[in-house]
Amino acid sequence: MIVSIHQPAYLPWLGYCDRVARSDVHVVLDHVQFEKNSFVNRNRVRAAVGACWLTVPVRTAGRFGALAIRDVEIDNTSDWRRRHWHTLVQNYGKAPHFGDHAEFLESTYAQAWTQLAPLCAALAEHILAALDIRTPRVNSSELGVGGRKDELILNICRRLGATTYLSGALGRNYLNPARFAEHGIEIVYQDYAHPTYPQGYEPFLPNLSVVDLLCHCGPASRDVLLGAAAVRA
Repeated sequence: MIVSIHQPAYLPWLGYCDRVARSDVHVVLDHVQFEKNSFVNRNRVRAAVGACWLTVPVRTAGRFGALAIRDVEIDNTSDWRRRHWHTLVQNYGKAPHFGDHAEFLESTYAQAWTQLAPLCAALAEHILAALDIRTPRVNSSELGVGGRKDELILNICRRLGATTYLSGALGRNYLNPARFAEHGIEIVYQDYAHPTYPQGYEPFLPNLSVVDLLCHCGPASRDVLLGAAAVRA
């Protein structure tokens, strides 16, 4: 049983989707503290002048230190939904496969979202389905598991009966493999080698939202995505 764990991500990048695809169960880490300026509420897309940030404004005043991701509210005092939609149209409208996703994206940005987590979940569901990634996902808030940092990760893995934890590369900085091994769990690290593909602009920019890949590569996106990864113990 391969388990991966990651915070929700707004329009996630390729490596996020790759890790979900290579798991038997993916845990959406939605009960931990929200971090400002993280990829939970923002990501980058390609524009003619380079990378362009799309950020969902959120209400955090006076709540840091006690604001779980699942409770983050969107700040709708600005017309961010219109800006995000128009940015996508402007930069991907002529991409060969933008039409495959335009109806979904337009209807998504037409909705009056009040919380960040449901927005991220709706986008992730569409993106993963477009990549034919069917890995079951569960929210950490539904598991009744406590702990901090590597203890939390270990407890989630034990709760789900994991035999392998597929970690991001940064897990090397804080995970204790010996503690996991005591419970029969192997840690494998994902070292994602980002692929290149036709992007519409030069030079190629990596580490953008997977929307960039989907709009340019369409049905070939899954093969591009999964052909790029290496995992190392």
